[in-house]
Amino acid sequence: MNYYIETTLNTDFDSAVEKTKEALSEQGFGVLSEIDIHEKLKAKLGVDFRKYKILGACNPPNAYKALEQENKIGTMLPCNVIVQDLQGGKVEVAAVDPVASMMAVENDKLAPIAQEIRELLKKAIQAL
Repeated sequence: MNYYIETTLNTDFDSAVEKTKEALSEQGFGVLSEIDIHEKLKAKLGVDFRKYKILGACNPPNAYKALEQENKIGTMLPCNVIVQDLQGGKVEVAAVDPVASMMAVENDKLAPIAQEIRELLKKAIQAL
């Protein structure tokens, strides 16, 4: 089982980031955090890493449901979505598969919530 859902786009990096945010929003996700890995690695290590952003996406109703079932599930929130520049003018967008990540948590009440979030993330990724 893959631990991610992904697609590859033929567009520039900045457009891919904006399209990803829009697609997530259409599925009820807000982006709570945005980490520019390229910028952070340049500042901290002096390396020139490819353009790579981590978007921390949250679907509030489902996050609430999950927190009601498992008080430590916040360690796995928000759902990470990456946008990374590939060679040849391609950009990859990938999201964590919440069903795969929830397998580590032994709480059967989380399964339907994770499944619902997976479907919403899949729809967002497929809309790109």
